[in-house]
Amino acid sequence: MSRNYRQLRVYEDARQLTLAVYKNTQHFPRDEWFGIRLQIRRAAVSTGANIVEGSARKTTRDYCNFLNISLGSASELAYLLELSMDLGFIASQPRLQLVETSNGVVRQLQRLVDQIEALERQERSSAARPGRVRSPKPEDRSPTE
Repeated sequence: MSRNYRQLRVYEDARQLTLAVYKNTQHFPRDEWFGIRLQIRRAAVSTGANIVEGSARKTTRDYCNFLNISLGSASELAYLLELSMDLGFIASQPRLQLVETSNGVVRQLQRLVDQIEALERQERSSAARPGRVRSPKPEDRSPTE
């Protein structure tokens, strides 16, 4: 499993979605600039940023944690985009593309999280197998050591 985020299609899709979100939220009503518009942009940025940050973590568990945060942000973004469309803040033409892309990112992240969680379980089970070399406990050592 690659830990290079640039090789993940979900990273590139999340990045492109963030660019589209910024473009399509430019003309939100001024009274929403620090409300729903800000929240949409933060969720979009957080989705990709957590993929990147997780990729830099040393353990599979930490990586998975950041992917789960990214998944939460992507899900939040999908909801906020639908809400902003219902409120008429996003023009009709880009609506379907934004919703389709955001839902695609959520599905990809869910599959990636499932794969990484399976890898983490596999790592834990192989670490717990008997026959693994371990350091002796202090009480196992002979008094002459």
